[in-house]
Amino acid sequence: MSGHPAVGVWSAPGRVNLIGEHTDYNEGFVFPCAIDRRTVVALADRADRAIRVGTACRDEHVELSLDALAPNSVSGWAAYPLGVVWALGELGADLSRVRGVDLFITSDVPIGAGLSSSAALECAVALALTEHWQLGFDRPALAQAGRLAENVVVGAPTGIMDQSASLLGDTDAAVFLDCRNLHADIVPLNLRAAGLSLLVIDTRVEHTHTTNGYAARREACDAGALALGVTSLRDIRVSDLPRAQKMLDDKTFRRVRHVVTENERVLATVRTLREQGPGAIGPLLDASHLSMRNDFEISVPELDLAVETAQAHGAIGARMTGGGFGGAAVALLINDLVPIVTRATETAFAQRGFHTPVIFTVVPSRGAQRER
Repeated sequence: MSGHPAVGVWSAPGRVNLIGEHTDYNEGFVFPCAIDRRTVVALADRADRAIRVGTACRDEHVELSLDALAPNSVSGWAAYPLGVVWALGELGADLSRVRGVDLFITSDVPIGAGLSSSAALECAVALALTEHWQLGFDRPALAQAGRLAENVVVGAPTGIMDQSASLLGDTDAAVFLDCRNLHADIVPLNLRAAGLSLLVIDTRVEHTHTTNGYAARREACDAGALALGVTSLRDIRVSDLPRAQKMLDDKTFRRVRHVVTENERVLATVRTLREQGPGAIGPLLDASHLSMRNDFEISVPELDLAVETAQAHGAIGARMTGGGFGGAAVALLINDLVPIVTRATETAFAQRGFHTPVIFTVVPSRGAQRER
């Protein structure tokens, strides 16, 4: 892009959310894992104060002065990396003392599949800049920078789960995150020892968090919390649901019920993993999908078919993963069933006239890091 040699290369992973969907912005609990699909950022120094970003996905680059960074100064794909630069300044970085850089981005995290390609990009850029510019931010702060960029610059009303998973993930483990106080525990999954695989079924129905469906769900949650007299749905328990049903219209109540019961399922999943191991969490994954399909109404026929086919062919559990309205499902199954479920799903999609899904296993992996 600039002809200058890279002075460093950083990467950050996408994520699969094992359970805990749409609970993050309700100050609830989530349980994602980083995966072995990564976004890589190469950084080269400049002599001026410009930031230039390019990507292998597009034959273009975007350049902007550090002094011109603002939420409305950039749009499109470049809003993610340049939004992170702006967000670092908002969180206290003194950007007046740094020189510009060129950033070149490559990735094998599928876009629009619910595996958080956006957070992988944000976190790779955030880690690269905080280390190169010696800003001193820790990883929870970098997660906040990624969320701020996505909320304000990109315009997607997401929570902090995706960035936290990308930055804090570890090998064969998942991140148990309390989205109220941002306390994170790394919980071993022990999939390898149990002979289990995580199979991702990308339906190829693309979604985006900036569309009305995601925002409408968040608005319904906020409305439910307000009507129930709490600051967030985190403060509502399952035992409160009969009272909530009397106070809320049916649609808002079902949105609330999903979040409240999903929080309980996250806690039960972590407890079950610790006490019984990964082979016992299947019913919780299945129940999560039903809640997202029926109460939160964020599934689509392709996701339902992926989940049902995996379950019918021996998966321990399966659910859609990500924000919904498309994207991917994830199935937990014994290793020997991977080719069987793959073939069955491809056949089922063909019979329904759906796009051929992209199906692959993912391995819970390390978080963002410097590569060289």
